Order: sequence, then C-alpha cells, then structure tokens
Amino acid sequence: MSTERKAEVTWNGDLMSGSGTITAVTSGAFGPLDVTWLSRAEAPAGKTSPEELIAAAWASCYSMALSSALAKNGTPPEKLETSATVTFQPGEGIVKGALTVNATVPGIEAPAFDQAAEGAKKNCPVSQALAGIPEVTLEASLVS
Repeated sequence: MSTERKAEVTWNGDLMSGSGTITAVTSGAFGPLDVTWLSRAEAPAGKTSPEELIAAAWASCYSMALSSALAKNGTPPEKLETSATVTFQPGEGIVKGALTVNATVPGIEAPAFDQAAEGAKKNCPVSQALAGIPEVTLEASLVS
C-alpha cells in the first residue's frame, strides 16, 4: 500500500526579498514554518530551508532503515543517534551530504554493524532520492 504526504507553501515576492511559509503538512505535526532565501543561502535567523527539511527527512529515514536492518540481523538497536547534514551551494544545488550515526547495539560485531550501516545508507528511500548528490559520506560508530 502506498502513502502520500503533502506540504503546502505560500510564497510572497521575489526570490531575494520575498518570503514563504510552509502552511500545512499532511500529518499536522508541524507548521507554520517560515522560509526565505537568506535562511537558505546565509544565516537561518529562526527560519528553515528546504535543505534543513531534507536533512531531517534523511536522518529519520536512515535511522528507520538501519533499525530495520539490525533487527533483521537479530541484533535490534537500543538506540540510534543520527544526524544528517546537507550542504547547499547557491547556483549549484546540494553538493554534499553527510550522515553520522552513533549506535548502541548489543551483541553485534563491528563488521556486521558496518555492513548494516552502509546498506541502510544505500537503501533508505531518502538516500535513493538524493542519489544525485556528488559527495555523500557516512560516519557510523558503535557506542559501548
């Protein structure tokens, strides 16, 4: 069964001096959120950007994919602390992505963890959607 998620944005003005608001999302979990070109290309100043939202989606998706892979291996995680960083270069787009995960996974050996971490990076749907990013790194660590 497929699912659809929707976000609605209202933008006023031109790119450089205008502003937008993410007015609604399917779940109702967040919004309204303000967005501007300056929050995207310079300093956030309390506003979000498409890249920040992509980073949040990626960190969440990666955590789900890694959790699933570890559970299928018979070593479900106790805790995954994941961050995703998306680097936006005006005129070029998203030029770099970085995932970092610190994982508490009882009973797993490092090679099996590394394999699961790499597999989750490759197979999470958001990673697949971001496959065009020229440089993507993963730093995956087991926490004792």
